[in-house]
Amino acid sequence: MDMPASPRPTEGQLALAARLVGGEAEASNGVTTVPASRYTDPARFALEHERLFTRLPQVIAPSALLPAPNSAVAHDGFGTPLLLTRDKRGRAHVFHNVCRHRGTRLVEGCEALRTPRLVCPYHAWSYALDGALAAMPRPDTFPGLEKADHHLKELPSLEAGGLIWFAQDDAADFSEASALAPEFDAFGLAGHHLYRSRVHDVPANWKLIMDAFLESYHVQRLHSGTIARFFADGITAADTLGTHQRSLVGRSGYTERVDVSDWSAVRAVMTYTYQLFPATIIIMSPDYVNLMVLMPQAVGRTLVEDFMLIPEAPRTPEEAAHWAKSWALLDEGVFGAEDFRAAALGQQGLATGTLDQLTLGTLETGIRHFHDQLEAALA
Repeated sequence: MDMPASPRPTEGQLALAARLVGGEAEASNGVTTVPASRYTDPARFALEHERLFTRLPQVIAPSALLPAPNSAVAHDGFGTPLLLTRDKRGRAHVFHNVCRHRGTRLVEGCEALRTPRLVCPYHAWSYALDGALAAMPRPDTFPGLEKADHHLKELPSLEAGGLIWFAQDDAADFSEASALAPEFDAFGLAGHHLYRSRVHDVPANWKLIMDAFLESYHVQRLHSGTIARFFADGITAADTLGTHQRSLVGRSGYTERVDVSDWSAVRAVMTYTYQLFPATIIIMSPDYVNLMVLMPQAVGRTLVEDFMLIPEAPRTPEEAAHWAKSWALLDEGVFGAEDFRAAALGQQGLATGTLDQLTLGTLETGIRHFHDQLEAALA
């Protein structure tokens, strides 16, 4: 995987920081609404699956999931057995996790493997990490078979900016994904270490989870016992990057004093969040990163894989204790016990049919933009 020589901010990142420091007000259409049925209608969910999740590129994992050549990991979150690999040359791939002989699942479990070959557990056909059929027992019993015609079935993918993107549509356009790479190179994401990951099974529509990361209105309320003390109420700035959104919040009492031309100073007191369309969240905290990949399973159920990325692996017991505390605060507390719980409670409420629509205020314009983008993509 390619890593930039040194992190450098983009002009857009610095411009957003200047807007936050300058107190520039966010543009707003006032109070707006979203139909409640968008979260509860099975037909709507089926349409989103067809036109978004089977067509558009989406993030599947951070590059750090496969830090070394000749590594692989199975992935089942998108409804079909997939296989992520990094071949001996360091290139990432996404394959169907299916042997080309008799269709057997090739790799089991969810732990990353270090191996130069993937061996089918049924008849021991083996594959290199670039998907090529390397060998098979008793080749004499397959007269005329061309190994080159039995490459693992590969899906379109792109590795850029420390993220691995994939698509289920051969015609998918990865140009926006590629254009986003400098944003994440600015944080040195490609060189980060994967500290830990967890899959949360959230009983909520995927859009309720996305909504939670598209506004800051809830921070002082929902997160009053965890992270609220770090942030000022409603002090935020946001903009768009194609179909995606970028937002920024500042640490209480420090933001107005920061030199926005000093990237290290900006990073120390401001947190960038990226909402990648359709269903990925990346939170760039000052000293670590949380990547959340949403994988809708049903109208009221979503798997969310939370990856915590840190600059380098812990070297001392003190560092290990520090990151363990951070993981517990964010993954178990802020996300699991607060954000995801709120989404689940929202799904329960909307399922009653009590509301015809949800109401959005001026601190929730990110949600408004997201739903407008959804309607455009589904039209």
